[in-house]
Amino acid sequence: MKQPLVKKVVVPTPDITFQLLDGAQAAEHAAELHALHAEVYADPPYERNDDAALFAERFRVQRRQPGFVLAEARHGGYLVGYAAGMPLRPSTSWWRDLTTPLPDEVTAEHPGRTFALIELLVRAPWRRQGIAETMHDLLLRNRREERATLTVLPAAGPAQNAFQKWGWRKVARTRDPRPGSPVFDVLVTTLPANHG
Repeated sequence: MKQPLVKKVVVPTPDITFQLLDGAQAAEHAAELHALHAEVYADPPYERNDDAALFAERFRVQRRQPGFVLAEARHGGYLVGYAAGMPLRPSTSWWRDLTTPLPDEVTAEHPGRTFALIELLVRAPWRRQGIAETMHDLLLRNRREERATLTVLPAAGPAQNAFQKWGWRKVARTRDPRPGSPVFDVLVTTLPANHG
């Protein structure tokens, strides 16, 4: 008899607590999430200081999507990191702005196909302690979708290395059509929870 695949989640330090929140619960922490987002994205390689209004509107829309989930990491009551995602809908624009088109069998969406990891952020003093990996695993471990996807800047070396170590692979590049927008790598991984 085949043993079920159990994914172990290691909590890196007893001072850090992790919790999964749905969209309504996450909304209660919007100000904290925004502050962390602004702090992380102000630093290289992102250097985005004009994202405040965009974040607020994007978060308002994303947290209302069916299946939205957010994993948070706290040191005491202080938010040190979060990861968020949601299932892609069949009408998603996720694959629309690829720099090189992919075949339909890669980009066609149906319910239950793809979960999008839209954020994974840790404040600088708490990095390299396993917090990002724990949130990543907590967010993805029981997903019912076939695969997950995310975008990451090519210049974000530590993030690129971490995702590669965790089993993600690059499938494309994408660019927002707004002038001056950066190019992002599109990564994909298989979600094994219900496929083995």
